Amino acid sequence: MENVVLEAAKREVVGKKVKALRRAGKLPAVVYGHHFSPLAIVLDYRHAVRSLAGISSSQLIQLNVDGQRIPVLVRERQYHPITGNLLHVDFLAVSMTEAIRALVPVELEGEAPAVKNFGGVLVTGLEEIEVECLPKDLPEKIVVDLSKLERIGEAIHVKDLALPEGVEVLNDGDELVVLIAAPEGEEVEGEPGEEFEPEVIEKGKKEKEEF
Repeated sequence: MENVVLEAAKREVVGKKVKALRRAGKLPAVVYGHHFSPLAIVLDYRHAVRSLAGISSSQLIQLNVDGQRIPVLVRERQYHPITGNLLHVDFLAVSMTEAIRALVPVELEGEAPAVKNFGGVLVTGLEEIEVECLPKDLPEKIVVDLSKLERIGEAIHVKDLALPEGVEVLNDGDELVVLIAAPEGEEVEGEPGEEFEPEVIEKGKKEKEEF
């Protein structure tokens, strides 16, 4: 895990006056959390944008606020609706000795043989998995290996995911992560996970008829 450290300073300017900070190349932000009083801070805009690029909501980073190191997670980012510039960041301060809950993104990796060899349709389910663990054990992402899906109708559910020790999944084990459905108009016979595929196709047909 990359050790990201952001330099910050306490911020006295609040409300509409923060526009002046942005014009000066600064990024306003706030830190809050359990047993942590909300703290208004300011960061260098360019450095913060570069450092936060690609950082997920489950990746632990460090804020260095006037010499005080605070472990945090990125909870919310606000962007300008027209320019797309980052306007504000909410950070969640965490205790390294207390378990936290977080949403971890799902990343699909590889190619499913059922898609390549049989023309199967890749149907995705959950894009994030909710977990509970100590901050040090929090995974940045959950990688799902598609190469295991060799036949039409095969699926991967939450209960099939391999997670690091100390990480507890809070989602229902039967929730769908990814499924290989048959091409539209084709039927599946005797394939594992057959009970899922007809539901996906019928749902798609019904939605087309309604619209």
